[in-house]
Amino acid sequence: MDREQRRHLLGDEAIAHIHRRVAEAPQPSEELVAKLRRILTRPAGRTDPVTPRPN
Repeated sequence: MDREQRRHLLGDEAIAHIHRRVAEAPQPSEELVAKLRRILTRPAGRTDPVTPRPN
């Protein structure tokens, strides 16, 4: 879904409301960012490259 499709579905007012709410959110702590970075770069603690399983 591209930007124009989202705008058509949600409308400008809803999008503006979402932007305001996001702007109110506090910045994440450095500790949280570090934990998320570890999770996202090594899902399930894997050290080997993830290879897709055949269907």
